[in-house]
Amino acid sequence: MSESTSRQQRLDTPRISRLRLASRLDVEAVGRFSESIARFLGTGKYLLIQTVIVIVWIAINLIAVRLRFDPYPFILLNLAFSTQAAYAAPLILLAQNRQENRDRVALEEDRRRAAQTKADTEFLARELASLRLAVGEVATRDYLRRELDELRELLVARDYGKSGPRKRKSAKPRAVVNDEDDAEFEQRETLLQQPSAD
Repeated sequence: MSESTSRQQRLDTPRISRLRLASRLDVEAVGRFSESIARFLGTGKYLLIQTVIVIVWIAINLIAVRLRFDPYPFILLNLAFSTQAAYAAPLILLAQNRQENRDRVALEEDRRRAAQTKADTEFLARELASLRLAVGEVATRDYLRRELDELRELLVARDYGKSGPRKRKSAKPRAVVNDEDDAEFEQRETLLQQPSAD
């Protein structure tokens, strides 16, 4: 039984044609052609042309007795509509399938881009968090002032303890941040320039 099923094709796969006509046809060109027809069938221009043709067809067959080629039940007109519908439906389905394939590819690309954007956003969020932590460990202005004051006091104590007061070179004035900082700086300068009462 397995040999008989392997020889027969499965019902869910298309049968391979023995004719090589399919290999000569460009599937993409046929698809583009069917899409152009499907697009045209959905326009108002096509509807207007078809309406004019039907009106002329019926008028000729009702009024012009000598030109009558399809009498009153209009069987030939019905046959033309049936043939048109028989060809239009598969062409429209083919165009819809191609559009569905394009939509699927675009959706997969959108998902990939969304995943990449999410990963980038998460990376940036982690980087911002690490920067915030690093900024929290940065020395503040008050901390630096306190440390420099302690170092200055140690240096002054060392210098005064060894050889008495030394003359300092006049330092260039620093940039003034605000009036309080300027007054504090001047007080420190005067303290440094005064000899200690040791």
